[in-house]
Amino acid sequence: MEQNINHQHTALLVMDVQEATVKMLKDTSPLINSIKKAIQSARDNNLPVIYAVIGFRKGYPEVNPNNKSFLVLKNSNRNFDNEEAAKVHVSVEPHPGDIIITKKRVSAFTGSDLEVVLRSLEIKHLLLSGISTSGVVLSTLREAADKDYTITVFSDCCTDLDDEVHHVLLTKIFPKQAEVIDSKEWFAKNYF
Repeated sequence: MEQNINHQHTALLVMDVQEATVKMLKDTSPLINSIKKAIQSARDNNLPVIYAVIGFRKGYPEVNPNNKSFLVLKNSNRNFDNEEAAKVHVSVEPHPGDIIITKKRVSAFTGSDLEVVLRSLEIKHLLLSGISTSGVVLSTLREAADKDYTITVFSDCCTDLDDEVHHVLLTKIFPKQAEVIDSKEWFAKNYF
């Protein structure tokens, strides 16, 4: 019974899984398939699915010259300053009723209304997935931990351009603040 109460307050976050970020990866099939299955499992169990996408206004007025990461993005040809770039990858696109949050920094919380949405839905437990492990997943996990959320990272639903960093985060860093588990295993072991 305790678990059922807990899961009424659980949401899946699908972060930065946009066409432009997916294109940066070598082999996307395993990741996209895992995220797709996690989304379906969340929907099947009536858990909210919340998408966090990175997006800027034309010309990137939100990017401060002191922000090295986003200055590189602004000066690249990735074009995150248009509506097309903010679209979620077609394989895992939102359904009616899913929530899309646009963020202006690495964490899904920073520069977005995510926290307002989570409070309104009375969410206390976040299931994290996204691109990249050392970017949005790490930053969101840290901020969520500071905000006292219960956190689960789906190990099969996140990836990084650096395999070693991905491995160290999943095995050494994240377990200090979150449960790290394969999404299929998490849905199989939890009662709904």
